[in-house]
Amino acid sequence: MSPTSRALVVHPVTLRRVEVARIEDVTPGMRRVTFTGAQLEAFTSDNGLAQPAFVSGGFDDDIRLVFAHPGQPVPVLPTQGRGRLDWAKDDRPLYRAYTVRRFDPGTGELDVDFVTHGIGVATTWAQRARAGDRLHFFGPQSSAGPVPPSDWLLVAGDDTALPAIGRLLEELPEDARAQVFVEVAERGHVQRLRELPGVEVTWLVRGEGDLLLDAVRKAPWWQGTPFAWIAGERGVVRELRRHLVEDRTMPRKDIDFTGYWKHTDVVVLADDAATPDPERNTDAYEKFHELADLVPALAIRVAAGLGLGDLLAAGAASGAELAARTGSDERALGKLLRYLHTIGILAETTGTEAGAARYTLTEVGDFLADDYWADLLDPASALGRQAQGIFGLAESVRTGKASYASVTGSTFAQLRAEQSFSDQLLDSIAAGAAYLGAPLADSGVFDGVDHLVLRSDGAGVEAREITARHPGIRVTISAPPAQADWLRRDLPTSVPDAGQRARITVVTEAGVDPAPDAATVLLVFALGALGDEAAAAVLRSAAANLPAGGRVLLIEDLFDPDHADEHDGEEDLLALTRDGTGLRTEAELGAVVALAGLREAGRRTVGWGTVIRELVTT
Repeated sequence: MSPTSRALVVHPVTLRRVEVARIEDVTPGMRRVTFTGAQLEAFTSDNGLAQPAFVSGGFDDDIRLVFAHPGQPVPVLPTQGRGRLDWAKDDRPLYRAYTVRRFDPGTGELDVDFVTHGIGVATTWAQRARAGDRLHFFGPQSSAGPVPPSDWLLVAGDDTALPAIGRLLEELPEDARAQVFVEVAERGHVQRLRELPGVEVTWLVRGEGDLLLDAVRKAPWWQGTPFAWIAGERGVVRELRRHLVEDRTMPRKDIDFTGYWKHTDVVVLADDAATPDPERNTDAYEKFHELADLVPALAIRVAAGLGLGDLLAAGAASGAELAARTGSDERALGKLLRYLHTIGILAETTGTEAGAARYTLTEVGDFLADDYWADLLDPASALGRQAQGIFGLAESVRTGKASYASVTGSTFAQLRAEQSFSDQLLDSIAAGAAYLGAPLADSGVFDGVDHLVLRSDGAGVEAREITARHPGIRVTISAPPAQADWLRRDLPTSVPDAGQRARITVVTEAGVDPAPDAATVLLVFALGALGDEAAAAVLRSAAANLPAGGRVLLIEDLFDPDHADEHDGEEDLLALTRDGTGLRTEAELGAVVALAGLREAGRRTVGWGTVIRELVTT
């Protein structure tokens, strides 16, 4: 789900077991499977952890259905953790994302609609499903709220988007105004949807005229400010979003887009023509992540920095065209393009000029046109510059100290103090801060709190979520100069409600300055870049002005040796080269807390396993 102006609720991740209650063919191309089971209610997992009842608050919520690998009797399942799932390192799970078409807490029924034409793991399962069959799933990991206030809606999707579109129409108010475009494979796949006087639904049948992209481009543009929701085949969704941003000048935050699937050839099992061979149909995300290593990693990052993803997403282009658009040497860029072709990022086609190759993005290469990946991989972006210290890993391993200055010419702390870099980095962090801010605000730790001091890189968005859910609370954001400057400029964007902004104050302070007087101080990821003595000093400063009964709330990323995966290991090494530190273990953080003269009085787990520690003076 793309970051938009829709409100966000984050759910703890729970694995549930359900069984098929009944099956209905909505159309010849869509099968509805109704699931029931005791684990849709609150239950205790096999390892004794209390799990919440299933909820689905967003019309486009998705869950992950877990399947057994072909030839295996049972699926690969994770161990239930606190708000998260822990997967075995050596076992590769097989799951697919599907929309929650309907959930009725009263009857305990969960409906999932499956497109039944084509070949896929879930499609084949649905075609063969029978009442009584059991299945595991997890999610939704988050729910986006109703579409924000707007003059009208533009909704566009294909068969795979129909479950979300159907649910959206059922939840719209009677006076809603919308243009809805749905593309289906055959005329018989048209469904009956809720009819509203202000909603126009246009059905598009492949082979009978305009398809989704052309239909939306030709649609009349109504007066007023729209909000757009688009989903379906990844390439079509990308082009629709480009049209809305570039041709219709819609703000990106007013476009919610999801690429559900990608056109590709499916390799089936030799003995089962309806089941994909998982060993020969590599998941695009998995392959892309695997490629981001050494030479492939550097080449991909150079491509991201040149903006090749967006340029190629607009259509095939030659090396000469791309060189002109990026200001690159044509011969040198040609070598990069050839290499990206050999590793499966680009596909090559013959151009109109003799011998001139033209390039397009492959399914794997499509991630270069994704905003998140493009920002993460661009060496000049804030996120990309954070990772540059990894080139000094050998030095850091030998010395135990940061190597960032040896690679870049300045320490990372010096870079963070630069206003332009701080602005860029904090913009990136704010885009995802609601995934922590929402569950944090709902955690109950702020009940009865009238004044909160907050130190966090995502402070603006987190303060928005907290003040929205706690009308009586005031928030003082304490930040170093560059961050404080950015926050003051950003608050009207991150906190659009003037009433909430009136309860938020930004003060400029160093991390070791005593926190302003308040009974509760919240530190979010504030210690990771600091050695033990410096981290303890920050904790002491946070507690310096606490009244009797006051507390410091602490959220930190930790390294859990029992459940760590490659991403934890990567972050540990990046922190070593960037800051000379790394991820602390539970015991190491406990030692820092004790060094600060504090003790842990309690903790709670929220969201996706985030632990909030409540610290008090000893």
